[in-house]
Amino acid sequence: MDSGWATLDTIGGKTVLRFERRLAHPPEKVFRAISDPAELAHWFPARMEAELRPGAPIRFTFDEHDAEAPPGEMLEVDPPKLLVYTWGDDVLRWEIVPEGSGCRLFFSQTIAEEGMSGGRAGAARNAAGWDVCLTRLAARLAGGDAGETAWFPLFEGYVERFGLGEGIAQESGDGFVLRFERDVVHTPSDVWRLLTEGAEPAIGSEPGRRLWHDHATPGRVTAVEPERLVEYDWEQEGAPAGRVRWELRPGFPGSLIVLTQTVPGALAELTPGALAAWQAHLELLVAALQGIERCWPDDRVTALEARYAARLAARPRPAGRR
Repeated sequence: MDSGWATLDTIGGKTVLRFERRLAHPPEKVFRAISDPAELAHWFPARMEAELRPGAPIRFTFDEHDAEAPPGEMLEVDPPKLLVYTWGDDVLRWEIVPEGSGCRLFFSQTIAEEGMSGGRAGAARNAAGWDVCLTRLAARLAGGDAGETAWFPLFEGYVERFGLGEGIAQESGDGFVLRFERDVVHTPSDVWRLLTEGAEPAIGSEPGRRLWHDHATPGRVTAVEPERLVEYDWEQEGAPAGRVRWELRPGFPGSLIVLTQTVPGALAELTPGALAAWQAHLELLVAALQGIERCWPDDRVTALEARYAARLAARPRPAGRR
C-alpha cells in the first residue's frame, strides 16, 4: 500500500478532504471491508448499521465518545466500485478502481461548514482521524493489526499543510483585528482549565500566563464568562493600546478556540510580530492540551514574522490608502 497526505480543496464552496491508497487486495475484498458492519468494527470510527441500498437510513453508534452519533443515509451503492453515504451533514464517498492484482481506493469527505466535523477549521482533525482509520483498514485487509497509531503528529502535520494554524489581519476602522481559529478535540471546560491554570480570572486582574505571550504586555481583564470567554487590554508604553479576546465555542467532539487582538493603525508595524507570536502561542497551547509541554520556539517565531510581513506587504491596499 502507498500512503500519502490527504489533500484539502474547496469545491462549489464546500470543503473536501481527499485520500488515495493503493491496496494489494481485489476490489471485492476491499468493498466488503468498507461496507460490512463486522469488518467496519475493526477500523471505522463508529459502529454502523444499514442496508446496502440507496435511500436506506444508517445508524451510527460511537463507542469512544460520550455523544450522540449523527444519522446517515445511503446515497449510492454499486459493488464493488462505489459506496456513498451521509455522515451527519457530511458526505463520505468510497471509490474502488481495479489496478493489477489489487486496487486503488479513493476516499473523500465533503465537510459541511455548520456540521459536527467543524467545517474547514476541523479539516486537520478529520484528516488525521481518517489517516488512522485507513491505516487500520489496510492492516485489517492484510490480516494483521495496525497497533497504536500516533494521532497528534498527524494532526499537527495537517494543521501546517492546510494552513489552519495561521492568523489573518482584517482592516477595521483605523487599525486591524488579528484573528485565529483553532479546532481542538478538548471540551471548552478542558481548554478553560488549562488557560486559567485553576485561577479564575476576575475583572480588573491581570490575565494568567497562558492567556498571553512575551511579545505583548497584558493590561487588565475587562470581561469574563467562565468556560466561554475572557478579554483583557494589552498595553504599549504603559497605556492600553487594544484588546485581546479568547472565546471557546463548543463543537464535536471538542471545541473551537477563537482568538482576536485589536491593533491600532498607529501600531500597524507590530502586526506581523503579533501574528507570529500568537500562532506559536496557540501551537504550544494545543500541544499542552495533549500533555506535551514545549519551550518557546524563537526560530519559528522569527520565520513566521518574516512570512506574515511579506504577506501583508503584498496585500492590495484599498483606494485612497497608503
